[in-house]
Amino acid sequence: MASFGWKRKIGEKVSKVTSQQFEAQAADEQDLDDSGQVDWPHEAKKKKGLLPEENLARSKHLKDEGVILAENERYREALHKWDEALHLTPEDATLYEMKSQVLMSLHEMFPAVHAAETAVQKDPHSWEAWQTLGRAQLGLGEIALAIRSFQVALHIHPLSSELWNEDLSWARKLQQQKRATKTEAGAQSIAAQGQTSKDPIPDYDFESEEILAVCSAIAEKEKTTPASRTVVIVSASGDVETVTEKKENAVNPDGTVFIKAR
Repeated sequence: MASFGWKRKIGEKVSKVTSQQFEAQAADEQDLDDSGQVDWPHEAKKKKGLLPEENLARSKHLKDEGVILAENERYREALHKWDEALHLTPEDATLYEMKSQVLMSLHEMFPAVHAAETAVQKDPHSWEAWQTLGRAQLGLGEIALAIRSFQVALHIHPLSSELWNEDLSWARKLQQQKRATKTEAGAQSIAAQGQTSKDPIPDYDFESEEILAVCSAIAEKEKTTPASRTVVIVSASGDVETVTEKKENAVNPDGTVFIKAR
C-alpha cells in the first residue's frame, strides 16, 4: 500500500489565530471605565460567555502547531500538542484521527487503533476516520476488520479513488494471499501426515535373547530332519505301495555347523 500523509491541512494560518487572541485582549481592555476601575460583575459574565470560544481558538492553535510538527516528523511533539488540544475540545474527532496517523508512523499499532476507534465514535460520518481505522487494523494484521472499515468509508464517500484503488484493493490482495498461504500449509500438513502414517521398519536387536532363542529352535529342527523320504503311491487299480527314498549325501548336522549370534 502506498504511504500516506496528512489527509487534511489546516486552512487558516497560525498568525490569524494569534491576531484573534490579541483582538480579544483589546476588547477586554475596553471594559475599563475612565476612572480606571473594572466592572467586575460585567467582566466575569463576559469571560464566562467567551470561555468556549477561547477554548476552540486555543485548541485550533495547538492543532495547527501539531500538524506542522508532524509534517516535520517531530511526532512526539505533535502528540503532545494534540493531547493539550483534546483537554480543551475532547469531542474533536479530527484530533484523534491525526493522533492515529502519527502513532502508526511510530509503529505503535495498538494505540493507533484505539485512537482511530475513538475518532469513529466521536464522528461516525467521517470517512477519513474510517479510512485511518482500516489502515491501523491492517497494521495489526486484522485484514477482515480493515476491509469492513474501508467499505464503511466508501459507503460514506464512494467517489474516493484512493479508497478504491489503494486501501480496499490492497486489503483484498492481502486477504487472497492469506487464504492461499493457509491452503498451501494445509496441503503440506496432509502430505506430512501421509508420510508419517507408514509403519517404520523395526530396528531389531540381533543380539537379543528372543533372536537367539529363535535361532536355536531352527537349529534343533534342522538336526532332526530325516535322511530319507517316504512316498505313498496309489495305483489306478487301488493298490497302495509305500516307497522309502534315501537322500543322497544326507548327513546329520552337528553343533559346529551353526554360528551363534554372540
